[in-house]
Amino acid sequence: MGNLQEIRSKIGTVRNLQKLTRAMEMVARSKIGKIMMRMEAARPFGEKVRVIAAHMHHARLEYHSPYLDQRLPMKRVGLILVTTDRGMCGGLNTRLFRQLGEHLREWSRSGVALEVCVIGNQGLSFMGRLGLPVVAQVVGLGDTPEMERLVGPVDVVLKEFREGRIDGVFLAYSHFVNVLVQRPVVEVLLPLSGERLGAPTEPWDYLYEPDSATVVDRMLRRYLETLIWLAVAENMASEQGARMMAMKAASDNAQEAMEDLQHLYHRSRQEQITRELVEITSGATATGGVG
Repeated sequence: MGNLQEIRSKIGTVRNLQKLTRAMEMVARSKIGKIMMRMEAARPFGEKVRVIAAHMHHARLEYHSPYLDQRLPMKRVGLILVTTDRGMCGGLNTRLFRQLGEHLREWSRSGVALEVCVIGNQGLSFMGRLGLPVVAQVVGLGDTPEMERLVGPVDVVLKEFREGRIDGVFLAYSHFVNVLVQRPVVEVLLPLSGERLGAPTEPWDYLYEPDSATVVDRMLRRYLETLIWLAVAENMASEQGARMMAMKAASDNAQEAMEDLQHLYHRSRQEQITRELVEITSGATATGGVG
């Protein structure tokens, strides 16, 4: 009887776990739709800022923004690492860390120093395990990437580049392809290249107020902030997509485990009934023999 009670207890535990994973799957499904709506709403603004920045980049200005400076070889770089705050999203962060590890090893071999701005608790823990310097951090963003919370920490790294103390800035995050596919990305954010800005079809003329340096730097910084915000939003969508699939897999595994336990329970129950019948029959036979 004790064995049957143990099996029933395990079935109850797995059933409760399945209820939890199914609830988390539904929550993730709901959240991913809202995040994608915010991404789609923000993209036209980001594209307009990019177009204006592209025209300024190709304009014949006397002023050359430091955001466009190519500094080779790179001896010190900044990294903006975007991860999730929580786990239970499959191998999303692990895949990003694996790809980032290739860059970290290359920088280490080349003697390149590193400064890191981390967005997300998982990235903060990862950098802590590696013992790498974290100069700024943002954690606990929730499900809404608020620009107000991102600007201050991110500007620590942007300012280092702007003032010439680092030679490049890289952005690492998980790119949302669809619910099934999230691709780790480690890309160059600074210096801004012509490829990222694109080429305008027709040149524009500008009147700058107060001056070209202030306007160009402010516009390019706004463009950079938009790129980072979109990366954070992509990572949040990737998180919910990965969590939704991970929780679905966990629910399916729980269902299989319950079915196996139920089969085991029925088989054990049948064995117990058979054993009791044998004992009753043996007892009756022994009593009849004595009589």
